[in-house]
Amino acid sequence: MADYRGRLILSNFRIVDAEMDRYGSILVEGGRIKTIFAEDAGSALDRASREADLIINGRTISGSPVLMPALVDLHAHFRDGQEALSETLESASLAAAAGGYGTVVCMANTKPAIDTLEAARTLKARSDALGLIDLYPVMSLTKGMEGRELSELNALPDSRYTPRMLSEDGRDVAQDALFLTAMEEARRLGVPVSCHCDAGGPEAEAAKQRGFDRGIWSRIEENNATGRALRLGRRAGCSLHIAHISTKEAAEFVRIEKAQFAAQIAAQTAAQTARPPHLLTAEATPHHLALTEEDACRLGAESHGRVNPPLRTEEDRLAIIAAILDGTIDAIATDHAPHTQAAKEGGAPGFSGLETAFSVCFTELVRKGRIGLSALSRLMSAAPAGILGLGDRGRVAPGLRADFLIAELDSSRMACPASFKSRGKNSPFAGRELWGAILMTIHRGRVVFDRRLSS
Repeated sequence: MADYRGRLILSNFRIVDAEMDRYGSILVEGGRIKTIFAEDAGSALDRASREADLIINGRTISGSPVLMPALVDLHAHFRDGQEALSETLESASLAAAAGGYGTVVCMANTKPAIDTLEAARTLKARSDALGLIDLYPVMSLTKGMEGRELSELNALPDSRYTPRMLSEDGRDVAQDALFLTAMEEARRLGVPVSCHCDAGGPEAEAAKQRGFDRGIWSRIEENNATGRALRLGRRAGCSLHIAHISTKEAAEFVRIEKAQFAAQIAAQTAAQTARPPHLLTAEATPHHLALTEEDACRLGAESHGRVNPPLRTEEDRLAIIAAILDGTIDAIATDHAPHTQAAKEGGAPGFSGLETAFSVCFTELVRKGRIGLSALSRLMSAAPAGILGLGDRGRVAPGLRADFLIAELDSSRMACPASFKSRGKNSPFAGRELWGAILMTIHRGRVVFDRRLSS
């Protein structure tokens, strides 16, 4: 995918990233940030503007627009090859751009599963040809995601493409020995393993067989599987990422593990020994931050309100927010999971999330005074970029990628799935008042989404 070679000026914006909140202008050359001008740059900005191929002036955009780094999503489902479902590579990429995303990790549960280097490279090449986002396909841990033998992990690293993340998606790997071996391969590669923590073992299965409510046995699943992943990840010494945390117990497990790891690092630093390679990160989703099981019941607990893991109690929701505030949870990811109307009515789990994620999080976290806008940028841009080892994006600084979003924060609008670029219209936020609309997305210095032209 080629960077746009022209010169772009973004003038008179409030510029916000994980470390910055100020007014100014930006010069982009060759798809990268060349210069950041102060608000009173004057003649220097005038000279740069005379040579620009395109100028986007914030003063001409209503609603006090803010310019931020494009979002980075650690967890999405693009449904590639699943013709019976709603999404395509093209529609998902358009949805990502419309949601302010410049980089997306897509899970391996395509058809066929992404369990070979060739499959991963092919999907990435097709995405690069579209030029809308940077897509990083996950490679599954086992062949066919069947949990019997490892996928082509031993062929990595590969000079043509090495995944930024490995995962078995919601299936986990049932055999401890095989899961541990896969994690050891991930440690060799320096690639994090994303664990979705859905395999709860005999205890969860017994609860199902006894007819317990989904909210009960799925909690056992998540909590047991989180504990198992943490235990095996510690043994393997691999970088571990816990996906879509939804229970207060799972959040506490991660909090304790991080504290123990910090103490271990401190002890080893004092003893002047090498830092262990094991790193632990975690994500939450917008829907688990903003919704509860009451919303699931209102939508239809076994249809339009169903998602894995399920929407939880208000106590759980507040615990997840608390885990974000204290750093236990590092990032926010969409878990974009589009479905057709018929599939949702039939009980397919998941929500279409790319196009509402920023607005939901801005409304729930920033508008309600829980965090500032810079903190939200860290959670949705800088932190996930760091987890993926992508040091060239996620912030606004000279030399970094010119991947931006422009958002309007001062007015609200009703979420309208009918207008989604995604073919999955299955949003639990339909009709909800949300603040923080994405107006424009710029990818590698090129405008790839402009709401004014698409509405």
